[in-house]
Parts: sequence; structure tokens; C-alpha cells
Amino acid sequence: MFQLSFPTIISSIMLVTALSLDAFVASFCYGSNKIKIPFKSVAIISITCSAILAISLFLGLLIKPYLPYNLTNIVCFLILFSLGIVKFFDGCIKSFINKHKVDVKQVSFKLYDLRFILQIYGDSTEADKDGSKELSPFEATSLSIALSFDGLAVGFGAGLSNINPIEVIIISLVLGAVAVLAGSFIGNKVAEKLDLDLSWASGLLLIILAFMKL
Repeated sequence: MFQLSFPTIISSIMLVTALSLDAFVASFCYGSNKIKIPFKSVAIISITCSAILAISLFLGLLIKPYLPYNLTNIVCFLILFSLGIVKFFDGCIKSFINKHKVDVKQVSFKLYDLRFILQIYGDSTEADKDGSKELSPFEATSLSIALSFDGLAVGFGAGLSNINPIEVIIISLVLGAVAVLAGSFIGNKVAEKLDLDLSWASGLLLIILAFMKL
């Protein structure tokens, strides 16, 4: 049903790379703050993000046959392009969330989980809730859910195209784990807080990918 080809492989790698950059940056922050990420937590992040991406991919595939061919390309383009633009200016959103932590906490009595996720999005090291300097499996799950929000929209849009979902999922499992391990290792070696924000890069990749789908 799905065929392997050089263009689809490139598209899959670009798609997963764009989604893995956030995991790399988050892990870099952990490493620079001397917070360890055990292999079990690495696996949880990679599997959770890939599973959510897989669900959205197959949802797109289920809807695709009921949409006109030209319309699927347009919808795919709009989703990827729109999210790419949002991600491109992602640094401003993160800065806003970090500067308004107090305001977010004011609604914690009703939306505690949402507040926690928003704080993780703004400052990834917030996921180390108990201050143990090690990311537990539970904390890794919270982080992976926060990192997966983009995957829902991107996966659905990609599912409307001719991308190979099995290929994407396999690459996501591997590249997701590599991104976390590499980010943690590099951050630990640097061992200082740097204002590293590659959201613009993932946004750029999604915009390029959107135009490739036209």
C-alpha cells in the first residue's frame, strides 16, 4: 500500500526533525541544569510522542479518501504552513508564558494539569517537579504530552498527503530518542544556561515541507 521512495523518506525525515527539535532543546535545558534523563524516561518521551503522532497520522489517512484529491493537498499545505508560521514565532509565545507564570497559577485550582503543561512549554525544566535532578517516568510523561501538541496537527496534515506513516513512526521512535540523548549530553557538557531556542528552525522546516506538498 505504501511505497518507499527517496522523496517520501526526505519528507519523513524533515517532518520528524521539525517535531524533534523541541525535544532536543528541552533536553539541552535539562542537561545544562544538571538534570539527568534516565533511559526509561528517554524511551517514554520517544514512545509517547511517536504514539500521538501515529494516532494523528492514521486519523488523517482515514479522512483522506473522503476528501477530493486537490482539497487534501490544500488542507495539508494549510495545516503545515500555519503551524510552521506559529512555530517560527514560538520564542515570543514561550517568553510570554515565562513572564506570566503568576497569572497562570491563579487558575490552577481549576486547570492544574493545563497550567503544568503550559509551564513545561514555557520552561522545560519545570517538568522536574520534585526537584530531584532526575526526570522520573511520570515527569517524562508530562513533558512528552506537552511536546506532542504540535505532532497532533502536523501528523493529521501529513496523513492527508502521500507520506508513509510506518516510515514516519519508525523514524520518530529513533530520531526522538536521539534528540533527547543528544540534547541532554550536549547541555550537560556546556553546563550553563544559554538562551537556546530552535523553534524558528522547526517552523522553517514545516513551512518548507508544506510547499513540498503542493
